[in-house]
Amino acid sequence: MSNALKIGIIGLDTSHATAFTQLLNDAAQQYHVPGGKVVVAFPGGSPDFELSISRVQGFTDKLRDEYGVQIVDSVEAVAKQSDAILLESVDGRVHLEQFAKIAPFGKPVFIDKPLAVASEDARQIAALAAKYGVAVMSASALRYAEGLTEVLGNAEKGAVIGVDAFGPMAIQPTQPGFFWYGIHTVEMVFAVLGKECVDVTVTTNDDHDIIVGRWADGRLATLRGNRKNNNSFGAVVHREKGSQFVDVYSHPKPYYASLLERIIPLFQGKGAAIDFAESIAVIRFIEAANESRDSGKTVAL
Repeated sequence: MSNALKIGIIGLDTSHATAFTQLLNDAAQQYHVPGGKVVVAFPGGSPDFELSISRVQGFTDKLRDEYGVQIVDSVEAVAKQSDAILLESVDGRVHLEQFAKIAPFGKPVFIDKPLAVASEDARQIAALAAKYGVAVMSASALRYAEGLTEVLGNAEKGAVIGVDAFGPMAIQPTQPGFFWYGIHTVEMVFAVLGKECVDVTVTTNDDHDIIVGRWADGRLATLRGNRKNNNSFGAVVHREKGSQFVDVYSHPKPYYASLLERIIPLFQGKGAAIDFAESIAVIRFIEAANESRDSGKTVAL
């Protein structure tokens, strides 16, 4: 593909749509990511999800008026007029339906978090991608926070033996449990330990959720979801010879810029930065955590 990819956005109900457009379209941005420009977008929005529908108009106006993005009335129109697609709809429930409409066009697609809110939907997305030969990727921006990638790249203290992570976990009924902001914490853990989690156990009250995850090789992870004022993300990576604190706020580069630096190669035909099977595993992990949350029992993945 050329170095001037025409990028389309589906879903203008999230700040990610404007953040990505700024970083792609404005070469004066300090962390500008070259390789393509957003040229077309479909607003979307979920009427039964206030944090979706209430934000559509403002973000639509910004992309049209400040960046000259053409606003169209269908996801198919986006696919027709673009070389690659950012599926940004904030409501994970609509991703399968929207992806099914654009997959036949064969354009590479990045699906923002959550990939889905049911693992069966995630598997159907994978099947459609395989059927139509679509290069697809899904990830949270926190997975690529510079503070995390630096710690993972520093193995002076030996092999990783576990991780404790934390972050905000507001509850949104349409994106249950960790599917809303909690997915960022989950993705950080998977970036550290990989996809082979075998079971989860959740303890919950009004203020916090604690997940204990057990990996196939015996390593353990804890994830704390906070609903009591503390909205910070972070982690401690435990290694054989010591522990490393992950300060995701230690670098000025936005998480979105670090994520975009992984998305553009996908759009250029160079492959995905993350195995899609791992993205499906993240969704099953959260689904299982929700099951444990409801039942109070350990749930196998």
